[in-house]
Amino acid sequence: MERQGNSPADDIPLTLIVEGTHGPVIHATNRTARTMGVQIGARVVDMRAICPELQTEYADREGDKAALERLVLWARRWCPWTASDGADGLILDTTGSAHLFGDEDAMLIEMETQFSLLGLTSRLAIAPTQGAAWALARFGTVRSICTEGEIAQRLSPLSVSGLRLSAETVLLLQRLGLKTIGALMNVPRLSLARRFVKAALTANPLVRLDQALGKLAEPVASVEAKPRFSAQSRLPEPIFDPAPYLPQLCDNLCDALQNAGMGCRYLNLTVYRTDGDVSHIDVATAASTRDPVHLHSLFRDKLERINPGFGFDLITLTAGGVEAIQIVQTQLGGEAHSDLQLTQLLDRLTAKFGPRSVSYPVVYESHVPERAQRRISNFGAPPPQTAELIKERPIRLLDIPEEVHVLYAVPEGPPAQFIWRRKNHRVTRYAGPERIAPEWWKDRPGTRLRDYFKIEDQTGRRIWLYREGLHEDGRGGDPRWFIHGMFA
Repeated sequence: MERQGNSPADDIPLTLIVEGTHGPVIHATNRTARTMGVQIGARVVDMRAICPELQTEYADREGDKAALERLVLWARRWCPWTASDGADGLILDTTGSAHLFGDEDAMLIEMETQFSLLGLTSRLAIAPTQGAAWALARFGTVRSICTEGEIAQRLSPLSVSGLRLSAETVLLLQRLGLKTIGALMNVPRLSLARRFVKAALTANPLVRLDQALGKLAEPVASVEAKPRFSAQSRLPEPIFDPAPYLPQLCDNLCDALQNAGMGCRYLNLTVYRTDGDVSHIDVATAASTRDPVHLHSLFRDKLERINPGFGFDLITLTAGGVEAIQIVQTQLGGEAHSDLQLTQLLDRLTAKFGPRSVSYPVVYESHVPERAQRRISNFGAPPPQTAELIKERPIRLLDIPEEVHVLYAVPEGPPAQFIWRRKNHRVTRYAGPERIAPEWWKDRPGTRLRDYFKIEDQTGRRIWLYREGLHEDGRGGDPRWFIHGMFA
């Protein structure tokens, strides 16, 4: 794939150059320059000798890398699995996608057309292996389609450079008279194995040859996992607002989820712009759902965040956090379950005001009461590890425990009488103590233990209070008393 800004005419040889040890060298070429014998890695002064009309521009490597990363996602208009291939290529797993465009040849024509609209020339190849496709795309015809039984025949006339070998290895093979892949295949493997047995991957022609022929597996990884459920809408011409197509996309996606007995926790809406970029927005739900009306409503106040650029001609809606949904009858009369209404309310509030504006409490594993609960705002993610409360706890826990003034204390028991909030309280009954020691892996040295008591005063109010520290524990003066919560 070649970078072209305000590109010249197709018959003008154009190259991108970078600084080398002995002056500028060729970094990339267009199709015309290649046909005139211009070679990548050669010095510019040497190539001007064989091509005087050669035009050069300095390469922007970082810019090209960023553009290629955007193209990786943009190319998912043809298939759900894409990845970058070096600094100038893309890998697409088109298995099961060609029939959407008619056949493989029609799909390649569609790809070449779309790339040309971006100002990019491309060399395309479809083959059963990544190695074969790489070689055919760079050393074959402009558009190549190779079946499984044709790999050896199609690769034979190509240069050994098509095996993705280092320049040193290619030079060595050429000095040995092995200039084509076919010549390499005719050499006995044992003699080559002795020479390259300890060579690295890019310096081992036998490994690369086996990968290209499909005799050796070559695992590759996409930018992200292949989506399991997705719906898309291809448009005859670019538009700027996806809203008219969103209801049908939600219906199609939810139909697929329902047929599989699944629901989703995330939705990703992506538009593929005509300038080669993508723009997307995400929404999350508090519980798994496949209700198309509800999911569509979550995008209502977010569509203006889409950056349409000069328009987009493809819209995709992808489900994430997919999990099974149990279909049960919630009520005898058929009414909707109240929990479902609550989760949909939470989804609407989160979509309207943002994920940090709505939170819910989650129980954590900690004996210290104020650490046993946290508030989580990410409804789309599974809750963190939780623990069940074994002992009775107050229905209301004070954010900051309030210190009380003890008038009379019972030995090894709660205060018989104390003043709290300017009122005198007399203890009529109590239960405890429940001792809670400091968490040494979190608390500072010198933190004192607590003895909690459940007490009831003369008015019937049930209070949870604790004594901080013990007499002569070496961690402070006399114990202090605090109220931490109230029971029902």
